[in-house]
Amino acid sequence: MLDALPLPHPFDSRAGAAVLRRATPDDADAIIALLADDPISASRGDQASDADRPAYAAALVEILAAPSNDLLVVDLDGALVGTLQLTLIPGMARQGAKRLLVEAVRVSSTLRSSGIGSAAMRWVSDAAAPALGAALIQLTSDAARTDAHRFYERLGYVGSHVGFKYRVPR
Repeated sequence: MLDALPLPHPFDSRAGAAVLRRATPDDADAIIALLADDPISASRGDQASDADRPAYAAALVEILAAPSNDLLVVDLDGALVGTLQLTLIPGMARQGAKRLLVEAVRVSSTLRSSGIGSAAMRWVSDAAAPALGAALIQLTSDAARTDAHRFYERLGYVGSHVGFKYRVPR
């Protein structure tokens, strides 16, 4: 886990007072449900099936054990309604700049446009990146996620690169 993160972080949203905090293994089911709540993730296999739960639970434990990774959740009145993963990447480019990678940003479909995602992403830029010494925050977003692209652009992110992925055959 990224020990330097200033957590927990309380914030207000249009849905009420929320807290951004580090995930625990007990949060696995709620995180799995958030992934499955997204149609693009669901089409890639994030179906929240009981058979897949051990793989998700193991991944969560691995993420939390890695010193350069963290998984965060948004708690709203005892319900987990958002999640995101952070990875700190040391680099040689840009005079040895560290990059903070943001992945798997999800907010419950019933609470999109409530300010929860904006508050979480502002915390990443205003608190997490400086605390970790990151010079750059980067993320990828599926080309089909046009609403997400507008969301990130409103927060000041720039679509500056073209991303590529290679699916490793199993």
